[in-house]
Amino acid sequence: MRVLALIVMLLMFSKNLVANEQIVLGLSQDEVAITANFDGSKILLFGAIQRDAPQPDGKMGVIITIAGPSKPIAVRKKEKRFGIWVNNQTVEVDAAPSFYAVATSAPFTEIVSDVEDLRNKISVERAIRSVGAPMHIQDSQSFTEAVIRIRKDQKLYQLLENEIVVDQSTLFRTSVDMPANLTEGDYFTRIFLTRDGKIVSQFDTIIDVKKVGLERFLFNLSRENPLIYGLLSLAIAIIAGWVASSFFRYIRHT
Repeated sequence: MRVLALIVMLLMFSKNLVANEQIVLGLSQDEVAITANFDGSKILLFGAIQRDAPQPDGKMGVIITIAGPSKPIAVRKKEKRFGIWVNNQTVEVDAAPSFYAVATSAPFTEIVSDVEDLRNKISVERAIRSVGAPMHIQDSQSFTEAVIRIRKDQKLYQLLENEIVVDQSTLFRTSVDMPANLTEGDYFTRIFLTRDGKIVSQFDTIIDVKKVGLERFLFNLSRENPLIYGLLSLAIAIIAGWVASSFFRYIRHT
């Protein structure tokens, strides 16, 4: 019996050893600075899969997600009544990321199961949390779909299938375009390693997106001293109008 128990323990140890895979990640930059002339940024993500034993059997996949800060959002549906477009129904989505990108090494449905997607909220649809809508609202799912459609058009939601390059089942790399209309905050980045649709390893990190320089000063001023910010904006508008008026008056008299 002792020999049998020892064999079982060795088999279990061997199985765990083979299945031990860890993700080692690198970033071209872990910080994005938003300035006055900011027109977007490209983030390069690269890494390797570290193993303590020969590669296990099964189809391997790599998934990378980048999620911006999540906030509630009110979605309104318009209807035309008496020739005028009016807001008819409103649904508040509980939490929608301001930016969300999903990059994969193969078609999404081929490398991760629906159960794992539901559990980890990987896909764009699952990343949006909408608990429920008022009882009188019909087809509430269409409001969530509207958020996805609008933000995809704005390049804020991206599904980048087959965009992760995997070399020799060990090294991987991809790049994600960050548009100019980014929201400031922490961008939570996750890397998943899958085998036959199941997640076997995960690595998390954060990309810091923040305003710098004059943009940071004006942003803080608008939040901390809204009265001074409003007076300053009014003064700038008056000065700009006076300068423009003086310039055109000078042109007319020359």
